[in-house]
Amino acid sequence: MRDLSALPNLNIALIQTTLVWHDRQANLEHFEQLLEQARGADLIILPEMFTTGFSMESETLAEAENGPTSKWLRVQAEKYAAVITGSVIVQAADGSHRNRLLWARPDGEVLHYDKRHLFRMAGEHNHYTPGERQVQFELKGWRIRPLICYDLRFPVWSRDAQDTDLLLYTANWPGARRQHWNRLLPARAIENLCYVAAVNRIGTDGKGFAYTGDSQVLDFQGETLLSAGEADGVFQVVLDAAELAAYRTRFPANLDADTFEFT
Repeated sequence: MRDLSALPNLNIALIQTTLVWHDRQANLEHFEQLLEQARGADLIILPEMFTTGFSMESETLAEAENGPTSKWLRVQAEKYAAVITGSVIVQAADGSHRNRLLWARPDGEVLHYDKRHLFRMAGEHNHYTPGERQVQFELKGWRIRPLICYDLRFPVWSRDAQDTDLLLYTANWPGARRQHWNRLLPARAIENLCYVAAVNRIGTDGKGFAYTGDSQVLDFQGETLLSAGEADGVFQVVLDAAELAAYRTRFPANLDADTFEFT
């Protein structure tokens, strides 16, 4: 059994900002400027569909699996010696379109997670193929589970038997439902006995939907460690592995959790 208390602390940076509708180059240039403020972070988190905004025009906007954004992420990850992650519109090898979170490591490897729950109220399920599997990444010994926006509403998909240390949500969550966002995130932290980091965008998209941010980091009791509010910028916080280990020892509710399998 691993000794969680022996892990180094994890410095994470959340980038909450506006997105230029359907303009990959403009967005990448904007994020290049913001990344300068994230120096020193181990993990840098960008919003969902950070090169386009939350769009259903997958046919015209999808990139190849090793497309320009994937290449850009590899360059930036190496430059800042950090993992950089966020989701983009990708055409997979089988021809399907995916809302895909890319996990770019400093060594040049890019891993991914495909969004499982597609937001049918916007017709996302008509334009994208859902992911088939849960994914867990490791960084400095930390076990990190990536999820995308609407996935937040489905607690079973966030649960696992692998002792996740950090749940990571990247989103384009509209201001009209910000109350749901702000209530569901603490619930996921509490029920999974883990940290939660969630990045949302701000501004108004090409369809007129307004986004109010509320990017945040919560501890394993659902307490706020960082809250970006509606501000534009880069926000950093350090996660303490020893504190997480101590809490799980004092309150091991995970030992009584139900077991299940996905079918």
